[in-house]
Amino acid sequence: MNSPEGNELEVLGILLDHYENENFPIGLPDPIEAIEFSMKQMGHNKIDLVNSIGLKSRATEILNR
Repeated sequence: MNSPEGNELEVLGILLDHYENENFPIGLPDPIEAIEFSMKQMGHNKIDLVNSIGLKSRATEILNR
């Protein structure tokens, strides 16, 4: 972007990014909800989590907080 228009577009993008971050911040997701969402997206269930972690009690503890 070595043209005046390209430079202007780059500055506008930076300003827009800053404005959105200041006025519409996106917080971090809840870790358990993120795990559950990821499992659902991949078609996994609690048994798959147990297989990944190794202990049913630990998987239950994680999902039940």
